[in-house]
Order: sequence, then structure tokens, then C-alpha cells
Amino acid sequence: MAISKALADELEKRRAVALEGGGKSKVEARHAKGRLTARERLDALFSQGTFQEFGLHAQHKTRHFGMEKKSIPTDAVITGTGFVDGRPVAAFSQDFDVAGGSLGEIHSKKICHTLDHAVKAGIPVIGFNDSGGARIQEGVGALSAYGQVFYRNVQLSGVVPQISVIAGPCAGGAAYSPALTDFLIMTREHAQMFICGPEVIRAVTGQVTTMEEIGSAQAHASVSGNIHFIAENDAHAVAIVHRLLSFLPSNNMMDPPHRIEPDLSIADDPVIDDLVPEDSKTPFDCRRVIERLADDGDFLEVMESFAANIVIGFGRIGGMVVGFVSNQPTVKAGTLDIDASDKAARFVRFCNVFNIPLVTLVDVPGFLPGVNEERRGIIRHGAKMLFAYASATVPKITVIMRKAYGGAYLAMCSQDMGADRVLAWPSAEIAVMGADGAVNILYRKELAETEDKQAKAKELADDYRAEFASPYLSAGMLFVADVIQPRETRSAIALTLRGLMSKRETRPPKKHGNIPL
Repeated sequence: MAISKALADELEKRRAVALEGGGKSKVEARHAKGRLTARERLDALFSQGTFQEFGLHAQHKTRHFGMEKKSIPTDAVITGTGFVDGRPVAAFSQDFDVAGGSLGEIHSKKICHTLDHAVKAGIPVIGFNDSGGARIQEGVGALSAYGQVFYRNVQLSGVVPQISVIAGPCAGGAAYSPALTDFLIMTREHAQMFICGPEVIRAVTGQVTTMEEIGSAQAHASVSGNIHFIAENDAHAVAIVHRLLSFLPSNNMMDPPHRIEPDLSIADDPVIDDLVPEDSKTPFDCRRVIERLADDGDFLEVMESFAANIVIGFGRIGGMVVGFVSNQPTVKAGTLDIDASDKAARFVRFCNVFNIPLVTLVDVPGFLPGVNEERRGIIRHGAKMLFAYASATVPKITVIMRKAYGGAYLAMCSQDMGADRVLAWPSAEIAVMGADGAVNILYRKELAETEDKQAKAKELADDYRAEFASPYLSAGMLFVADVIQPRETRSAIALTLRGLMSKRETRPPKKHGNIPL
């Protein structure tokens, strides 16, 4: 049956209204600030011509107070699916230029439909958050709408990757949806995320603050740890999404996108020999080691500005996607504190649910000592790392570069915590505590009776390292599989990863473990 001209014209008219969004003037104002519209963000995300929209004609003509005659094209959110680098991906993009991007019943239904489709299809979800919050006129219905989105965020967790881009305001309850997702990317300018703004805080508590202090990308990246990446603008945020997706599987039943070549290169890398000082007290940047281990030096660091005493991120070794976890000796001597424990534990759990092998690089003198850390619960937070590593069933390879002392040695995935292969460099020191501390405890009386205490302490410390902390001692007791030269590390890891591709490990049946949150 041929479609009449009248019907065709009506369809095009309705499409034009929806595609216009907030209107030409708002689009121009947004462009003047160097920002993309809600549709342009999706256009940048997906390969050209692959976006299929859900709910283009949603126009909620609400009967709620003050909005009886107001039409809201697309109900202020654009939803659908498309392809990113050849892979299907679902996405939604809130449109601040339409009713402030406010969330109401239909807005929520469109997002929920997108999330439901993603979990059925087994594809990642990208959400662009740019909203003034709940549509006040819809009252408790708007709160219910948020609850439905939150519920689905939790249902999708660990099933498909969820990535949130904070590209505008994200206030109050709206902040909890991205907080429930796997990765948050926030633009440096024009984006804010907070529960209570400066005015509310001042009115309720009397504290004077600014949005820069509590809701900016910099504050969340370096102080609160709520986000994982800062983007300079919308286009940069989309580029980060693309890069992140390049390391992730589409769902928890798939392997990550490995790039395995038939012939594995097992050549030594002499450069690594010179990257790490032999003196365990001399700091070095662990990123240099990671970049030598990663194929072509390609390393995507996650949460770079938060808890910088531990470094996490994605790369490939011998074509296999891996998650790196490494102590960073240049910050707090690489000790584990509360924030570092939280950062590492969540990353380990993410890698585990999405079948990404873990490579752990160890140079840790212990957990950070201090009254503040003890009172804030370092025991509870440190236990998260133990829990995360012990519960992970993906391939786990640990390389002890230098120090590995006390409980922190265990927290960095020792063999006893489930590591499949533990390797050590000749410079490794594995012991209950550092040599200096041990000498002060074990030989306190002997040192007190010595004229040259400093020289005697050094002599005893050297003896302690040789007798109690030597990597060969641990290797002899089978806590370490092999002691290798640094230059052999990349090939040793690559071979081990290839051999663990078929690893299968089951655990006792249960709903889930009770991680010490």
C-alpha cells in the first residue's frame, strides 16, 4: 500500500520537531561554548549511519501542575543503539536544551528500555548525563522514575559494561545512576556533580564552599574519587569512551577483545633492567615499567589523579588484554592506604567480572601507618583488597620487583591469595617487615651496646635481607615460582597468560560474598 503524501508529510513534520530539540538559538549558544548537543554526542560516539533511535516521537504532554500544555520533544532524552568500531553499543543522551533535560516518567522509561535492551542483547551501555534533575511537577512519580533507573543499573552491573559521561549538571539523586556504573568520565568545563550544592550546604550547615571545591571534575578526580577520567571537552570524552571500549568485552560471557598473534614474541627487553633502582629506598615511576610490558607501550591509566600511590589501568601483553595493578613508589613510598585499597579493590573486581586477566606489580613497604588511617578504618578498607583478589577467578600473575612486606605482600596478590604465578626479580625482598625495622626489634640490645650503631645496624640489615628476605628463600619454599631478570618479565608474563587462557575455576555456590564495605 502506498503511503499518502499527507501521511508522509505528517511523519516528516513530527521528525523535524523531535530533531530540532531545544531550537536553533539554544544549539548556537551551546556551540559558542564549544559544546556538543545531545544528538551530536551520539553522532560522535557511533559510526556514521549506524544509530537507530528508540522513542523519537516521545512527547510527554503532562497534566502536572504548571505544565498542562507543555510539549517536551523526545521527553528530553535521546536513546538508541549503534555501532562503535564494529561492535553494537546502546546509549542514551540527556538533552539539557529541552526542559533542562529533566527526568520524568517517559524520560525514565526510555532510559530503562535502553538498559533492558542492552542486557538482553549483551552489549555495553553509554550514558551522557546532562540534566537539571527530577521534573518537580511530576512529584513522587519522578522519584519513582529515578528508582527504576537505579534498579536497572544494579541489575546490569557485572553483566554488561556501563560507562557514564558527565557532560553537564548532574545533581542530587541524579548523581547516583552514574555512581552505580563502572566508569565515569567528566568534562572539565560545564559539568558539575553533587548531592547538595554550595547554597544548600551553607543554608543547612553554615559552611561556605564553592562548586569548584565540591562538584567539579578536578574535585571528583583527585579528592572524592568519584570519577575515573577527566575529559577536556565533549569530543575528548567520546574519545575516552572509544579507547575504554577497545579493552572491554561486550558482556560477562565473552572474552575481552584480545589481539592474539599465532607466533608469540618472547624476546628479552634489556631496557627494563635499568628502570628500577636496586636500592629499595630509591623511588621510581612504575608507569615506565608498565609501558615496557604493554604492547607498543599502550597503557590506559584509570583514576590517574586519585590515590596516586597505586596505579591501575588497561593494556595488552602479547595481544591479551590485561588489567595492571602496581604500587607507585614515587607517592607515599608506594604504601597502601584507605583510598589506594578502595581504588585497587574495585578495579580488581571489575576485571574479574569481565574476564580480564590481572597483572600485579609489587613494590610495597606495607600499609600506611598513622592514627588517622587506623581511626578511619584501614583494616576494613585493606581487607577489600584481600577479598577482591581472593575472590577473583581470572588469571592472576604477580611480579615482585622490590619490597613486599607484611600484610601488604598478601594484599598485592601473593600465591596464598590465589595468584596463578608469582615471579620475583633478584632485587625482591619478601618478609614480615623491612630490614631496618626488623633489626631494631630483633637486635635492640645488641645495637645499644655497639659504639658505631649506624654501621652495625647496616651490617645486621644486610644480613637480615640475605637470610630472611631473599627471593630465593621464598622460591625455595615455593611461594615464588621463579626468580627472573627484569628483562625477562614481559616474555614470562606473555607465556603465562597464553597458558592460562583456558583457566577455569569454580567456587562454592552462594549468592555472593560479603565484602567488607
